[in-house]
Amino acid sequence: MEDEHAPEQVPLKQAVPAHLFALPVDEDGKATEFRPFSMASPHMRAFHLAWFSLFSCFFSTFSIPPLLAVIRDDLHLTETDTSRAAIAAFIGSIFSRIAMGPICDHLGPRVASATLSLLTSPIILGTALVSSPNAFITIRFLVGFSLANFVANQFWMSRMFSGCVVGLANGVSAGWANTGAGATQLVMPLIYSFIMSAFNLPSSAAWRLSYIVPAVLQASTAVLVLTYGQDLPSGSYKRTSKKGSKDSFFEVFFHGIKNYRGWILALTYGFSFGVELTTDNIIAQYFYDRFGVNIQMAGTIASCFGLANFFSRPSGGLFSDMLGRRFGMRGRLWGLWATQTVAGLLCLLLGRVNSLWSSILVMCVFSVFVQAAAGLTFGVVPFVSKRSLGVISGITGGGGTMGAVITQLLLFSGSKYSKQTGISLMGIMMIVCTLPLSLMYFPQWGGMLCGPAHHPDLDPEADLYRLLK
Repeated sequence: MEDEHAPEQVPLKQAVPAHLFALPVDEDGKATEFRPFSMASPHMRAFHLAWFSLFSCFFSTFSIPPLLAVIRDDLHLTETDTSRAAIAAFIGSIFSRIAMGPICDHLGPRVASATLSLLTSPIILGTALVSSPNAFITIRFLVGFSLANFVANQFWMSRMFSGCVVGLANGVSAGWANTGAGATQLVMPLIYSFIMSAFNLPSSAAWRLSYIVPAVLQASTAVLVLTYGQDLPSGSYKRTSKKGSKDSFFEVFFHGIKNYRGWILALTYGFSFGVELTTDNIIAQYFYDRFGVNIQMAGTIASCFGLANFFSRPSGGLFSDMLGRRFGMRGRLWGLWATQTVAGLLCLLLGRVNSLWSSILVMCVFSVFVQAAAGLTFGVVPFVSKRSLGVISGITGGGGTMGAVITQLLLFSGSKYSKQTGISLMGIMMIVCTLPLSLMYFPQWGGMLCGPAHHPDLDPEADLYRLLK
């Protein structure tokens, strides 16, 4: 295992006594309880700022697919153009997510998150100026960078909440944020219809003006994060700069990328969250084209998939914590494998059913399991490396969008497969790519197929993670 006793992030001031926090905390000041409907500072305030900021990024990034049928006709986009644009959005997210991990390690999640949101919100507004297929693809590529705020979101929660509730905190924060992808499927067609009817504007002008809303929303949440956020329970974020410190940027970065567990989780996450992203991208058009529903109905159906994140991803995090308390790390890994395998089977089934209502039902159940699997993944991530948490979060998050690129490119680009066949093949890929979880092993906790190498109480690093407390 790694040397977890390397210099760690330190606040600008000394740690605040535990009795000054509104929530019960451990010796690091991390909350040992999670109260999602509280605004207690700093823990729950950070939670609400984190999820709402990421919500706005999902809302912005996926504000294009629900209006794609209109945009496609106005810009004369081909099927190849729309597929390339979808892939471009994910490619932008891959690199930004990987970079966001080390940035969070060194600047803190508050500044990293708000800066990215402020830089990408004008790009959302720039969607209104698109006039060619190449410009459309470029906009989607640049907008995708905002999804790197997911890494800051999970990093922030892992710094605010103790191991006994971190899975739940990560799950709820990301789950509520991911509903932005569902909300935009529902809201953007309504905004478009309202502008067209209220101001008597043509379709080509109405869809362009619609993008003022997500741009303003994203910029506003960034200002809130900067104004009211706090990086750590004990204060703002700053690294030590003592001579000879091993806690340099490159030490932390290379320490993280050498950890094989992060890469296995990246693969797993690529076929849970990555599949979710791909589904967000194609599901409205799938129902629009295959079952002949109108654009508002297609958006409403598609919104059910994303809005399920409100409870499904948090349930994955809660399930991970429950299994962790009862069975340790082995329980977390087995729970992740089982949930994602069921999700793969449901995805396979979704492409096989032929009626509208059966497809809606299977889609809804599939959404619960695939999103819960994503929550279960980030119930494991905080225990992979304390020293390089941001890097591991970035690798795993980048794997999520890489999975979306792979599935979009292989299954939904061009005319090689019908969308229903592509969906079924995507389910098979999910099942296969979950199997490497059996290779993950933690000396102090064991893995799916074997127990720990020695008694956990004898491991000097075991108390750093507080897995079962």
